[in-house]
Amino acid sequence: MARKIRIGVQLQQQHAHDYHAIRDAVSRAEDAGVDVIFNWDHFYPLHGDPDGTHFGDGWTLLAAWAEQTSHVELGVLVTCLGYRNPDLLADIARTVDHISGGRVVLGVGAGWFEKDYDEYGYEFGTAGSRLGLFADSLDRVKARLTKLNPPPVGPLPILIGGSGERKTLREVAKHADIWHSFLPLPEFVRKSAVLEEHGAAVGRDVSQIERSMNWPGSGSTVIKAVDPAQAPSVADDFLAAGVTLFTVGVGGPDYDFTTLNEALRWRDANS
Repeated sequence: MARKIRIGVQLQQQHAHDYHAIRDAVSRAEDAGVDVIFNWDHFYPLHGDPDGTHFGDGWTLLAAWAEQTSHVELGVLVTCLGYRNPDLLADIARTVDHISGGRVVLGVGAGWFEKDYDEYGYEFGTAGSRLGLFADSLDRVKARLTKLNPPPVGPLPILIGGSGERKTLREVAKHADIWHSFLPLPEFVRKSAVLEEHGAAVGRDVSQIERSMNWPGSGSTVIKAVDPAQAPSVADDFLAAGVTLFTVGVGGPDYDFTTLNEALRWRDANS
């Protein structure tokens, strides 16, 4: 049975005039019919004025959104395990899952934005040390989730962001329900084959894992040069390659949904 096509929106908590602008964007996104609303786990803007307004803690926002919304799934795209106690993160995710009635997606990654670490007093380390910490922390998150009373309400799917071939994709094969990457199509196809190899090595059928990608040209450093008019046809190609969750990145101050509405129309036309 074919997997359902889904559209997410990442409401980036940067450059908003105030929190009410973000809250309004959440309501508009749910009313528009998105499947998932994400934010991110950064302490400073990634685009525009690096010292612009920003509400850093994604899980605090997610708890508020869990009360505000009624049916859309919610997640952080993605939580940096480099500056999160993994046992506490499991408890936070479980709690927000209960607030939402079982609608949380637990998105995790190894971290990459050095300013977040430096300014908040965390050790940035190396790519290798961050990936090692990520693997250890993810094991602890999953172990803690089995000990919590009460447990999460919903399935609490684990989304892993990243595409490193030796370490990240192995963790995806072992743990992920959703794999999110930022790759041009040829690289996505090649790394999907690498993921299959890791799945065989760990004894898991990775076809169970939902493939996730930013909407072409939206919030990606590797495919942002896509002509917006060509985005639906590029999305067609990714869909044929197995991607079924596409997320549109939107930032403040206006939270313009022009591209999001286009993606929703594409989803409905292909469903």
